[in-house]
Amino acid sequence: MPASALVATVATPAHAARLPTFAHGVASGDPLPDGVLLWTRVTPSPDAIPGSGRGADTAVGWDVAEDAGFTRIVTQGTVTTTAEGDHTVKVDVRGLRPATTYHYRFVAGGAVSATGRTRTAPAADATATGIRFGLVSCANWESGYFAAYRHLAARSDLDAVLHLGDYLYEYATGSYPPPEDSVRQHSPAHEIITLADYRLRHATHKTDPDLQALHAAHPMIAIWDDHEIADDAWSGGAENHTPGTEGDYATRVAAARRAYFEWMPVRTSTEGTVYRRLRFGRLAELHLLDLRSFRSQPVRAGNGGVDDPDRTITGRAQLDWLKAGLAGSDASWQLVGTSVMISPVAFGALPAHLLAPLAELLGLPEEGLAINPDQWDGYTDDRRELLSHLTARGIDNTVFLTGDIHMAWANEVPITAATYPLSGSAATEFVVTSVTSDNFDDLLKVAPGTLSRVAATAVQGANRHVKWVDMDSHGYGVLDVTPERSQMDYYALSDRKRPDATANWIRSYRTLSGTQKVERVNQPVR
Repeated sequence: MPASALVATVATPAHAARLPTFAHGVASGDPLPDGVLLWTRVTPSPDAIPGSGRGADTAVGWDVAEDAGFTRIVTQGTVTTTAEGDHTVKVDVRGLRPATTYHYRFVAGGAVSATGRTRTAPAADATATGIRFGLVSCANWESGYFAAYRHLAARSDLDAVLHLGDYLYEYATGSYPPPEDSVRQHSPAHEIITLADYRLRHATHKTDPDLQALHAAHPMIAIWDDHEIADDAWSGGAENHTPGTEGDYATRVAAARRAYFEWMPVRTSTEGTVYRRLRFGRLAELHLLDLRSFRSQPVRAGNGGVDDPDRTITGRAQLDWLKAGLAGSDASWQLVGTSVMISPVAFGALPAHLLAPLAELLGLPEEGLAINPDQWDGYTDDRRELLSHLTARGIDNTVFLTGDIHMAWANEVPITAATYPLSGSAATEFVVTSVTSDNFDDLLKVAPGTLSRVAATAVQGANRHVKWVDMDSHGYGVLDVTPERSQMDYYALSDRKRPDATANWIRSYRTLSGTQKVERVNQPVR
């Protein structure tokens, strides 16, 4: 039965109580020139709550149209979803036109979902004049409201939103942040470990009206970091996993990944991971990385093992895939979505009262050793190989797009940090701050700027490739790419703990084609 026919049922008040619902909104993702992935979750009956394993098999229709009124439907179909997939629906729609905005909806048993808007990518050989992405990372439900998502949803000029990891957090309620700093409680209340747990936590996030608005307004391109599974995850374990009380780690990972692919508008790669590549005409190639599934166990900062060539953050297959994709692309810009920062960071001698919160944010030991082994700083051989590849092959215009550390940065990525700037840079990096997760002033419980300006000055003094760092703001970024330059505009929320928070532009940085340098710009793109 076509989707449009399913809409015909007229619901009386008594019947309406028994209708399926689309309580978790709609979403789209991973745009291609000829298609896009559509997502929703249907609740076929009141007892079919996420993770419950209950609820009948349900036919769900979908329509894609050129207009929001669905008078010009271009394709439609019907799928059946079951409790086995937590009643989630993913449809990989093809046969669409490149660089075109479409509207979509789902229907089931007379119930109609919200209408979503999505957009396909330019044709692979198209000479696109510009693309624009929203950038977000690190959205802790209990730390604040998702006003950053609301502000991005309100924009009509984005081709997609890039989520760089920590879409959700695995902690028990009141663990991070502490109860006195929480604005709301997520579900389930305990730390998530099982498949049912991860499903319910994903579902909780997708009840947020601002997140629903973001998904309905723009296609999302997402990668995971660690908290989608457990804090400081690596290939064989995680800092926040105790086998003796929390079971087998591989079983937990399998549950987390399954829930992620059920609940996110993300295509699953053949390896069951998130590293993949999307193209936006001849303007940009987007290489998306998975820096948790294949990495070696972290070592402590200051341990010479960070330079061991047998240690890896990417895994051999992914690093070879990335190098080949970078070398083989004819796009003007190579954008690399990486969940953790690739630029090296040394702190020198910071006062203890400034070092402690930085250590918590960046994973440094409190005694003040100089690197963060959870980032590329802990896997220097992979970084050295990748940067050498960029310089040896003459691959210009590589921009790393990063989340994770709850701060905003604009960096040149040095070939050799110790001799920078004489040794030059191989790429540039824009790091987006957190949507809600704690940063410098939150940890210190002081007014923004009280101490962070001193810390930022010290960081930049010890790292001349760091052109700017903001340690206090929560918000989002907007990346605008043209043949001539890539520009990152940084936006900050007025108060993460207010659902009606405003957003204001605070800084812009750009890298000009062929330069591998970062310079400040006095206004955002319009």
